[in-house]
Amino acid sequence: MAINDGDFVRVNFTGKVKETDDVFDTTYDEIAQEAGIFEENKTYKPIPIVVGGNHLLPAIEESIKGLEAGDTKHVEVEAADAFGPRDSKLVQLVPMKEFKKQGMNPVPGMKISSNGSTGKILTVNGGRVKVDFNHELAGKDLIYDVEVTEIIDDVEEKIKSMIELHYSNPNVDLDKTQINIEDDVVNIKLDEMAKFDQKSYMDITFARFKIAKDIWENIEEITKVNFIDEFEEAQENEEDEEEE
Repeated sequence: MAINDGDFVRVNFTGKVKETDDVFDTTYDEIAQEAGIFEENKTYKPIPIVVGGNHLLPAIEESIKGLEAGDTKHVEVEAADAFGPRDSKLVQLVPMKEFKKQGMNPVPGMKISSNGSTGKILTVNGGRVKVDFNHELAGKDLIYDVEVTEIIDDVEEKIKSMIELHYSNPNVDLDKTQINIEDDVVNIKLDEMAKFDQKSYMDITFARFKIAKDIWENIEEITKVNFIDEFEEAQENEEDEEEE
């Protein structure tokens, strides 16, 4: 079956900077280790997406339309269709005192957050710090090698795939996540470990919203998504009661 908009799929990919051939992202652990970008807390495996759902660069999602499970695609993405051109206005000089107020000791290469934007410190010179708030890949043409590993057809598996994509808690066991569909409503009860998530309430709420949005926009039979959190009183073990 050829892939089209709204299809749920799993893909492997490796992204490189065209000019240097440097790998900046991949779903393969071996490639990540070879490129020096391996992250211990990241799981390397095919990721689930909805085609046309803006989970990857639009140019990448567009490129896999018409493919089938097992197909691969080599895609070149110009900077304008990737992370845009560099903007000189986003390279700013920040007074050293602003860092001191935060108890920070700025050094070249350090990443900082300011007003919702992430920047990289380029230089520290006397009382001024030069910070680049451009995306690291801004102005760069990219290359992606993409493989479609699976087309997800089952409705329950589609729902679980969006939980996997958006709910980043590594302790959540999808096999222990309960999915109950009644008419046009799906009730989701996450694995017990989700109750101990240390992310902020806002982050958790936003993750659940993204899950719900992808579900109701791409699964016709579902128009409402409920997340159920249950807390039950602990029951004594029956054997212990008998011994007493």
